[in-house]
Amino acid sequence: MLLQRLLAGFMSFCVVGAVQAADLLDTVKQKKELVVGLEAAYAPFEFIENGKIVGYDQDLFNWIMETSAPGVKVTLLDLPFQGILPGLAAKRFDVVIAALTITKERADKFNFTLPVADATTALVKRKGEPAIMHAPDLTGKTVGSQAGSAQLKVLQAYSDKLVAEGKPGIKIREYVAFDEAYADLAAGRTDAVAQSLPNLATLVKTRGDVYEVINEPIGPKTFFAWAGRNDADSATLVKFLSDGIAKAGKEGKLKELQLKWFGFEMPVPSDAVPAPAM
Repeated sequence: MLLQRLLAGFMSFCVVGAVQAADLLDTVKQKKELVVGLEAAYAPFEFIENGKIVGYDQDLFNWIMETSAPGVKVTLLDLPFQGILPGLAAKRFDVVIAALTITKERADKFNFTLPVADATTALVKRKGEPAIMHAPDLTGKTVGSQAGSAQLKVLQAYSDKLVAEGKPGIKIREYVAFDEAYADLAAGRTDAVAQSLPNLATLVKTRGDVYEVINEPIGPKTFFAWAGRNDADSATLVKFLSDGIAKAGKEGKLKELQLKWFGFEMPVPSDAVPAPAM
């Protein structure tokens, strides 16, 4: 009987310990540190200014942490975009606070927060280029995008659509970072760049003398969100961030930051993570 009680007590202790261990949010609060992965080369969502990582995502994330988890230190790891999700899966950091398009492939492997912005893909060209007035004019031309990005997949799908219509496809050039793609576009080495509409609006706002948006999407309506691992350990942390995003929406903070960084408001779903459109 005594042995049974000891075994029962030990099993109860193990169960409680497992529950406590499988809660990343509690771990973060106890350690008072949250380690974040991102790519600080995606203005205006996250970029480096005067040696500091700033941007829309950072402002929103900082507001959530300050209002809901004061005292928790945030450590930012700036990585190439292609290494962000693999690094999250490998537990190099706790969460990704960066503009990630919600896609079916990613949603199968990672747990997304509520959306923070629109991610619909559009195109940018050199200003005044008369040969490219609409998206179909890019048939047979060279278009760049970032390797591993959702925008690249949208561009590839659009090229396949043109081919299915009996037209020449797009010559696609992949880049490590979008800044490289913009530089090649300005230099005439490519004809356009596929990127999210909010990013392009900001690019044209700051470099309207060089770039011009082709104002029509080439893919489905999509959204940017942040991501955690798709496991029980990370579920509470992802929910904590989603609750913070929802709170920011209700209190007008989301709109305020969108106007600050983009110059326009982007309504996003606030009740649930939308089903991936691609």
